[in-house]
Amino acid sequence: MTESQERAGADARRADGDSTTDSTTGTGTDGDATTGADGDAVAGTGTDAQAVPVPHPPAFAPDSLVLNRKLPLWYQVSQSLRASILGRPQDASARLPTEEQLAAHYGVSVLTMRQALKELEAEGLISRHRRRGTFIEPRARRVSPVRLLGSVDAIVAQQSGEATTVLGHGPTTVPGDLAEFFPDCAEVTCYRRLRRDEESDEPTNWAENAVRPDIAARIDVADLERWPMTKVLRDVVGVRISRITDTVEARLADPVTAELLQVPLLSPILHYTGVTYDAEGRVVDVARIRYRGDRFSFSVTVEAH
Repeated sequence: MTESQERAGADARRADGDSTTDSTTGTGTDGDATTGADGDAVAGTGTDAQAVPVPHPPAFAPDSLVLNRKLPLWYQVSQSLRASILGRPQDASARLPTEEQLAAHYGVSVLTMRQALKELEAEGLISRHRRRGTFIEPRARRVSPVRLLGSVDAIVAQQSGEATTVLGHGPTTVPGDLAEFFPDCAEVTCYRRLRRDEESDEPTNWAENAVRPDIAARIDVADLERWPMTKVLRDVVGVRISRITDTVEARLADPVTAELLQVPLLSPILHYTGVTYDAEGRVVDVARIRYRGDRFSFSVTVEAH
C-alpha cells in the first residue's frame, strides 16, 4: 500500500470516529437530552426547549400630580411621592424609577426632582445608591388610622398606648379661637403634651388642651403622663362627660409642629379638635391634637343600628 493510500485510510477512520462522537453526544431538534459514552445525560438545546420565566414584583408606580404654581414644585413632588411610597401595594418593587423618569412623570426638571428625593432621603423613606439606584427603605411605614367612634371609651382607647411627655402647663388668656367655648372664663389652664411610638420612639402627635380653671385645679399633672386627658377628667377628677364633638382637618405643619413632630415645615398633618362637655352642658376641655400626616389616616365608622 502506498503512503498516499495509508493517509487516506487514516482520514476515513478519523471521520468515522467524529461522526460516532457527534451522534452520541449531540442533541436533536426535539431538545431531549442524549446519553454519551460514559452514561451521563447531556441537556438538549433544541427548538422545543423553553426557559422558565422568573417572576418579578410589579414596578413602583407613583401617583399622578396636578402642580400648583403657587407652591414650591419640589415640595409638591416630595409630598406626592411620599404618599405613593406609604400607600404602595405590599408586593410592589422597592426600587424607584430613575430621576429622569420621575421628572418626566411629574413634569418637572431633573434638578427639582433631585431636591424632592433629597427631602425624602433626609426623612429616611428612601436611600440612594451609586450605580444601583434609589430604593424605598424597609422601615417606611404605612399610615395608621385615627378612628372616630361613638363612645368616650373609644376615644380613651384611641389616645392610649403611647409614651407621653408633658411639655408644660399653666394658666393663659383664653385664645381668640376658643372664646366661644369659654364665654364665662377670662383664663384657661393649658397643657401641652408630646406622644411617641413606644417601639420606635418617634414622635407621633402633640396635644394642647385648654381646660376650665376650676377643673384644672383638681388635675394632677403626673396623671397626664400615664393616661389621656379624657380618662383623667372622667375617672380621676370625676367630671360627668355628656358628649365629645370631634373635628378633623387637613393642615400644614407650622414651625412648632414641624419641630416637635420632626417633619418638614408645611408638610401635611391631621389636626384634630375635640370639645368635651359635662352633664350641665359646659365645655370643660378643648383638645387640639396634631398628628403626623405620614403616620395616620382618618376613618369614621357608621353603624346601621
